[in-house]
Amino acid sequence: MTIGDSELYSPARRTAGPTRDGDELRLTVTPAGATSRLDGAWWPRSRDFERELPPLVRDLDHRWGRVTHATVNRRLWPSIPPHVTVGSHSVRLGWFDAEEDPHVIYLFSYGPGHRELLVVPPETDPRHAAAMMATASLPGDLHTASALVDPTSTDRWGSARWNHIGPRDWNAEQRTVHGA
Repeated sequence: MTIGDSELYSPARRTAGPTRDGDELRLTVTPAGATSRLDGAWWPRSRDFERELPPLVRDLDHRWGRVTHATVNRRLWPSIPPHVTVGSHSVRLGWFDAEEDPHVIYLFSYGPGHRELLVVPPETDPRHAAAMMATASLPGDLHTASALVDPTSTDRWGSARWNHIGPRDWNAEQRTVHGA
């Protein structure tokens, strides 16, 4: 799927409500019950994780249950504290280098499983950000986060697509990852 003008994210799908600083939280989520590669998209205003995470968690606590843990790629966030206080609870923070898609935040709660959101780089042009957010929250979309951020990427995350229909070919994925 190509990200085009017809796929701009709709204000109706966006989370309303001001953040602590009075700015609107820029978030889209995949409709409940829909199967997609990503669970939505988040467009933070800066790379200050300690400042940006609390408004996201406050919103998601109401949608998906209390967020207890979040992990991100440390290349994209200059400082990741061990935890952030959100309201009356603390969210433990973790990081990874190369194991996961660098443009995803993984959110864990008391419930089973976890949620994955595309993290739109803060410096992204608003029109491109809106298109990425709309696509990331479409039911049935199979793009990886990195493929949405840079569709021309040939690295392992930019070219990867998730197919939940049928068995996975782990050997083919190993060849893709390791260049064999």
